[in-house]
Amino acid sequence: MKRLSMSPDGGLTIGELARRARLATETLRHYERMGLLIPSQRTASNYRVYDSAAVERLRFIRRAQALGFSLPEVRELLGLHADSGADMGRVKGIVQERIAQIDARIADLQQLKAGLHALVEQCPGHGATNACPILAALTREPHA
Repeated sequence: MKRLSMSPDGGLTIGELARRARLATETLRHYERMGLLIPSQRTASNYRVYDSAAVERLRFIRRAQALGFSLPEVRELLGLHADSGADMGRVKGIVQERIAQIDARIADLQQLKAGLHALVEQCPGHGATNACPILAALTREPHA
């Protein structure tokens, strides 16, 4: 017997919402536990029912996550989006904080890359591995 994906009142079941959003139902349950997604109602048998706005909300969540925002940041952005009277300066501040995090990560990666380049330059690329300066560097104690 095929299970219906629409609730009797036309809302979306969690399975249908997951299918439309291309997410696992457990992901939707996790978002619900985090306060990112709220069913519009529950059926008499306690099934979650979502309205069509939930699809847009999930699109917002996925796009924000793709930009590297954490779920708490996404929750804050959703709250600001829902409050049409909120100050957009807070939204800009959140994005600026994210940019600063990205810049710091880029700096760390550039430093890591420079260190790897230095190791590659020390290695002749032939001979026995017991004389490999890269492997030797990996076994040395880090500087205190």
